[in-house]
Parts: sequence; structure tokens; C-alpha cells
Amino acid sequence: MLILLPPSETKRAGGAGRPFDASRLALAALTPQRTAVVDALIALSGDEEAAARVLKLSPKQRGEVAVNAALRDAPTMPAVDRYTGVLFDALGAASLPPASRRWLGAHVLIHSAPFGPVGALDPIPAYRLGAGASLPGVPALRRLWADAVSSALADHAARFVLDLRSEAYVALGPVPDGIPSRYVRVVSEGTDGAVRALNHFNKHAKGALVRRLAEERPRISSAVGFLRWADAARQRVRESGAGELELFA
Repeated sequence: MLILLPPSETKRAGGAGRPFDASRLALAALTPQRTAVVDALIALSGDEEAAARVLKLSPKQRGEVAVNAALRDAPTMPAVDRYTGVLFDALGAASLPPASRRWLGAHVLIHSAPFGPVGALDPIPAYRLGAGASLPGVPALRRLWADAVSSALADHAARFVLDLRSEAYVALGPVPDGIPSRYVRVVSEGTDGAVRALNHFNKHAKGALVRRLAEERPRISSAVGFLRWADAARQRVRESGAGELELFA
């Protein structure tokens, strides 16, 4: 099984790893796109006013321009440790035992805007860029990434894909046809029996699900296998049609 996660806008600063090297990331076929976006971000950072406008930074966030300017020289850390926020706090990768972290490295890709999907343990620097940004000097991120990511996933994911990304990141690289996959929506069931999509608990539920998978490290190769595991793990999940699953929080 391969799990696709969205990134988080918030990130830990610092790191202890060597500076950014695109060749050390998963899906090596994406190196040209990664290089183009990183170069564009660094170039944009030479004009703080333009960078703040393009990245929609508030006055308190202006320091993010310097973060982007240092992309090639800044220290790195594993992607799953770099990201913070509700999903990654619920996943709590830093508190997992080594075997579970290795499982994350083998089974999880985190889809970033500047680097595309990266392995959970791939070393990345801090950065500021969202899926909806339009960078000078490169095509719109959807045009730059979508076909390249789908092609890379087709080569990489000859197995069942569990897609936990937000729709904005799905647009930057849809799972290609022919790869068995399910897109996960987090829902709740009201006292009236009505099922409603969740916003506030959406990310927490996804992070907790991935943590449980990393702790148990099951072998899952299909949607049926995932549903069987979820039932045994008392995770309420059901098929909802059109290649989607509902995860009840």
C-alpha cells in the first residue's frame, strides 16, 4: 500500500541534515520540476515586496521570504518531521518506534508544492509555498506538476493507493487510471443518521489513521484488504462509491 498525504502550511524550523539535494528524494523523475520550482522561489525571494504579494504573506510572515531565499543552503530534516499542524501532530512521527518510522518511509509520500510528492523520511528544508500560488518564470503549478506526478506515480505505485490528500493537492498529481486507489473523505454521522463531511476533525482523523497503520504495519494490497484491516482495528470506514471511502471520525 502507498499512502498519499497533503503537506501542512506550518513547519518546524532548522534541521541537522545536509542541504537540499533533489537527487535524494523519492520519485527521481520529478527532479526537473523540483529544480524549476526551487529556482523560481529563490529568484522571487530577491524582491521581498513581490514575494509577499505572490505568496500572500502578512506583515508578520515576511520572514518566510528569507526562508525561501535559503532553500538550497538550509539544513534539512525528514519531511514527516518538518511538517506540523493538526494532521502531523496526530500522526506524531517523532514518538513512533524505529520500525514504524521505517514503515512510514516505505509507504508514505507527502505531496508538497515545491518538491512534489516526497517520501516521509526524505530530507527537505523549510519553505513557504502553497498549491494555489503562481510563481513568475514557471507554468502554473497544476500544469507543471499534474502530468509529471501522475506519470511518476504510475511508475512507483504498482500497488493499492490510499489518497488522503486535499483536493488542491490531488489536482497537482491525480492517481493515474489503472492504479487501484481510494480517495478518503472524513465524515461524521449525526443523531438523525445523516452523514456529513468534517472540516475541523478532518486532518486529525487522517493523522491518527496513519499513525495506527504505522504502529501495526499491516500488509495491505487492495481496498478490500484495507477495509478488513480497518474493521479489525475498529476504524469505521466504508465504501461510498466513485472510488472513495468514508472515514468516520
